Amino acid sequence: MEEHHHERGEMTSKGARVVFKHGILSSLRRAALIAVLAGAGASLAFMLRASHRQNSRVLLLLFGIWVVFPFITAVWAYVVSNGWTVDVRVPLYMVMLVVSLVSLSIYGGVAFRHLRAKVGFVFLVVPLASWLVIAIAVSMATVVSRRQSRRAGDA
Repeated sequence: MEEHHHERGEMTSKGARVVFKHGILSSLRRAALIAVLAGAGASLAFMLRASHRQNSRVLLLLFGIWVVFPFITAVWAYVVSNGWTVDVRVPLYMVMLVVSLVSLSIYGGVAFRHLRAKVGFVFLVVPLASWLVIAIAVSMATVVSRRQSRRAGDA
């Protein structure tokens, strides 16, 4: 088995590094999924709290679908990413975490009136921006994954 020496004089095998990287990737993957699912639920709760004076059930339903849409896109990307390389999946999982945390911060600020912004505007723009960030990350990941597949096939 191949061994490598580190600056501090430690030795690790290639297999140990693979197990370590797999453990981190697995944890990151799990954290991203949990963040997205919790983010979807909390976003809906914040939306309902912020729009408690809204009488139109149809409008609330439409806003609810719109607010959850980026999270559904993220879950879809999570499922599809299984076949992608680690170099492509890690940025995707990071985007999933960041989008979830930023969305919840903004929605929470509006729902609890810490941010003085128009409720409708926030709940229209944040999902759009979130979806765009996720779509860009997935598009870039797909392009990189395809290029890596072609290079591996050519070699």
